[in-house]
Amino acid sequence: MAYFNEAQLEQVFVELFKKEHYDYVHGESITRDTRDVILYDDLRLYLQKKYEADHITEDEINRAIAKLETSDGGGVYAENVEALRLLQEGFSLKRTNPKLPNLHIYPIDYTEVEKNELGKNNLFKFVNQLAIDGEHTRIPDGIVFVNGLPLVVLEFKNAIKQNTTIENAYKQLTNRYRRDIPKLFRYNAFVVISDGVNNKVGSLFAPYEFFYGWHKAEATDSVLDGAFDSMFTMMHGLFRRERLLDVLHNFIFLPDTPKGEDKIVCRYPQYFATTQLFNNILQHSRLNTDGDGKGGTYFGATGCGKSYTMLFLTRQLMRSKQLSSPTIVLITDRTDLDDQLSKSFLNATKFIGDKTIVQVESRENLKEHLENRSAGGVYLTTIQKFEEGTGLLSKRANIICISDEAHRSQTGLEQKTTVTVKGVKHHYGFAKYLRNSLPNATYVGFTGTPIDNTLDVFGPIVDRYTMTEAVADEITRKIVYEGRAAKVLLNSDKVKEIEKYYNECREKGASEYAVEESKKQMTRLDNILNDPDLLAKIAQDMVNHYEKRMADGATVLGKAMIVCSSRSVAWNLYQAIVKLRPEWQEVKECIEGETLTEKERKEIKPMPRIAMVITRDRDEDPDALYNLLGNDEYRKSLDKQFKEDKSNFKIAIVVDMWITGFDVPSLDTMYCFKPLQMHTLIQTISRVNRVYPGKEKGLVVDYLGIKRQMNEALHQYGGNGNIDGPDLETIEEAMKVVKDELDIIRRMFHTFDWSGYFIGTPLEQLDLLQKGAEYIQRTKELETRFMRHCKKMKSAYDICCNSEQLTSTEDDDIHFMLAIRSVILKLTRGGAPDAVKMNKRVAGMLKDALMSDAVEEVAKIGVAADEEIDLLSAEYMKRLEQIPYKNTKVKLMEQLLKQVIESFRKVNRQKGIDFTKRLEDIVKRYNDRSDDAAFANDVIDDVVGEMVRLMADVANERTAGDTMGLSFEEKAFFDILKSVAAKYGFIENFPDEKLTDLAKHVKEMVEEQADVEDWMNRPDLRATLKMNVVVLLAHAGYPPKIHDEVFKEILEQAESFKRHSRPRPYIIDNDSYSSMVAEP
Repeated sequence: MAYFNEAQLEQVFVELFKKEHYDYVHGESITRDTRDVILYDDLRLYLQKKYEADHITEDEINRAIAKLETSDGGGVYAENVEALRLLQEGFSLKRTNPKLPNLHIYPIDYTEVEKNELGKNNLFKFVNQLAIDGEHTRIPDGIVFVNGLPLVVLEFKNAIKQNTTIENAYKQLTNRYRRDIPKLFRYNAFVVISDGVNNKVGSLFAPYEFFYGWHKAEATDSVLDGAFDSMFTMMHGLFRRERLLDVLHNFIFLPDTPKGEDKIVCRYPQYFATTQLFNNILQHSRLNTDGDGKGGTYFGATGCGKSYTMLFLTRQLMRSKQLSSPTIVLITDRTDLDDQLSKSFLNATKFIGDKTIVQVESRENLKEHLENRSAGGVYLTTIQKFEEGTGLLSKRANIICISDEAHRSQTGLEQKTTVTVKGVKHHYGFAKYLRNSLPNATYVGFTGTPIDNTLDVFGPIVDRYTMTEAVADEITRKIVYEGRAAKVLLNSDKVKEIEKYYNECREKGASEYAVEESKKQMTRLDNILNDPDLLAKIAQDMVNHYEKRMADGATVLGKAMIVCSSRSVAWNLYQAIVKLRPEWQEVKECIEGETLTEKERKEIKPMPRIAMVITRDRDEDPDALYNLLGNDEYRKSLDKQFKEDKSNFKIAIVVDMWITGFDVPSLDTMYCFKPLQMHTLIQTISRVNRVYPGKEKGLVVDYLGIKRQMNEALHQYGGNGNIDGPDLETIEEAMKVVKDELDIIRRMFHTFDWSGYFIGTPLEQLDLLQKGAEYIQRTKELETRFMRHCKKMKSAYDICCNSEQLTSTEDDDIHFMLAIRSVILKLTRGGAPDAVKMNKRVAGMLKDALMSDAVEEVAKIGVAADEEIDLLSAEYMKRLEQIPYKNTKVKLMEQLLKQVIESFRKVNRQKGIDFTKRLEDIVKRYNDRSDDAAFANDVIDDVVGEMVRLMADVANERTAGDTMGLSFEEKAFFDILKSVAAKYGFIENFPDEKLTDLAKHVKEMVEEQADVEDWMNRPDLRATLKMNVVVLLAHAGYPPKIHDEVFKEILEQAESFKRHSRPRPYIIDNDSYSSMVAEP
């Protein structure tokens, strides 16, 4: 029987690309230099066709290609940004004939789509199995070329093999390919990982959690659930030729000043929302004689990236000729949202294409800006500024107002009447003032929870993306409900009073006329919730619940938000909590167990663990509360610090602030002690649905019994208009998953007795832990299955760890299995951050276990705490031999070798590459072992022997230059020169003596330049070095065609020396070594 494998999946994609009218070529049939990533014939042909009418010359084509290839350096990300800007915006080229004006070169012809001439100039090609030479030769499964430029790289995995997932494809692209063939990614728009069933798209620089499927081909399609549907929707929805060009041109955002490797590739909901809104605005703009100014409403689930959708829409609008280069006014309803949006837009001048992006200070300030221009400009403001005065701001019709969170204060058009002791007062909603100020503007609304008024102001819903879809697409995390009201609301009268409040609200509805009555009801409810006994119970339960989640590693960073019904309730609850935990008020530099770098100290400030986020009330607040709340600057600092992973600030108590439009992706726990309804409820609980590495779900802990209200809100706002949204997932469902997974894992250990765990002596417990890890690693398949089920169990346990339905035996067994999982993860990942956290009792024990036989018990073998460990010494080899568990020994040796080789590679890249390849081959042999015990033992013995020999070779290499009269640095250059000579077959002309002399000269040249500070960022010095090296190589007889390659290797080696200042590549101190292998 033939199995569906990667090669067959590759052929499926070949056929799908052909259907989308791409030319298909197998990589082996292309005649080229295997170091090249551009298909030069295609690029030249495109430039000739595109600029034929301009009589482009051969010299100009050569210079245009040189411009595309020329880099200022700075690494893969910097080069990608540099090249993508050229692809998106084009560049100016001086003509060979100085009498002719400059020619603007567009490497991609984006006008073909609007002219309906697709394929006239652009050349679309799908190539598979194209070998590319870099540090290693790598062969990506598929590459999409447009005009000879490699825009998309695809990597496939076998859906049938359980041990291989698309995450393996992600690691292959982002680690191995990025490291070994970085030049392939200079022109990269995005990458694709696929096994046929799971198909995801993302930026090369994004974490795996931020790769997503493309689940629609058209905006009007419904999302399909079939196994292979996402492959077809991705191919027709994203790789349709005109769609690919559109995404490349308008939907990849590169910030002006990135914080890290920031590159935002649109997701399919953002693409369709932008295009639908853009077309609707064109249709309804008041520039049209029949335009009504209602640009439309976008109903997008909270947390699905509406800010970026606004950014994509703004770029489209600003470049529209039909809209006469409009002025964009972005409106929020709160200052903190205005600040948040401003940060994104002020960092997007290049993307938007307009340098005038201003956060306006007042209505008058906005008026000045609008009067001084007839087009262009982006202005950010709050709706409240339109109530500062009345009158006309601008009559222009090429103004577009985009409203964020358009469900709240921006929808009041009707007159309101208030009767006071001073008489009758008439006033209007903010929207009325806005419309009077900009009567001919077109209005667009963004909201996660539309209400009827929203549609009246902005027009019908043009596109929607619901909570249900966002969770299914993994763009947001599922929210899980845990009701704890019954534990604290023991007084039935209180329960009845809360229920009465909700019933009265329901009867009166959400109309404006019910506001005053609602305030009375809230006052009555506050009196109930402010009961000291009740608050003491809630404080105790919250503290216990939070600390149990922390102890069990059930929260990624321990970030929690407590939402209170009023200022007084918040203040009294805060006092009740700090009375139980006074240490939470202590101001600390950062969380325990962490230390801050100098750079981090500039960003992360000393904070208490718990803080209130509420504005001051000068008249009402007691002194203690007034001083605690701080001024506006302090509140801004709270916002920033809560978003810092290492900040000591973990628990925020809020009333109205931060419950809408406030994003902290690591926030995964919300304690709700506030009566919330409908759109406000959805907005509030959505604070915990953001995606963050290691975060599976967001937990809402309810202390008021609002489950029914939550389900009603989800039904209204979570569905797609025809289908209700989902019911809440509860901890009871998580409990079922935990028990089912525990049962499966227990059966894997059916011949293993762990009954002594938690009751034996510490040594007996450690022994069981180590033997359990060895037992489950008998084969790779068994280990993978165990790890997979443990991951599912851990994910569910994080949600229900506080449940009383778990017996103590089940709790112990769960922690035993998770401890074994952590041992294996440590042995597999070495010093990588461990995503698995666990019960503190187990964690301490696990640390001891990893420091004893599994790694070697440092104290027992006689290593002092401050002694350096030479990982390549004969003494250390003896220590490794003392480890009694073979699988554990192999995993440990693999990690130690990886660390040693990686460190070695920093100072001798060529040898580091050679050693890495040897280690990869050894590990592959180990992973391919069978489940036959005797045969497996032989394989493991052989693998250990090979690893020991590899360690010895690495150890010998550090002194290999001594016998040749070469320093460590000179030996690195010698290895580069020898490797290239061997690769191109002229090694016989270069005996070691000749290469030794060359290496010394190269080192002298490098040192001349490297003595200058910041020389790596000085193009003039790099050019001088290149000229000197090329002349030296030419005199020595190196073939001219490889001069560039040799120089590139030499330059990278020189940069490594400068960056790493020649560390000792085989020694680490005991503390760092212990942390590498022992931190749970």
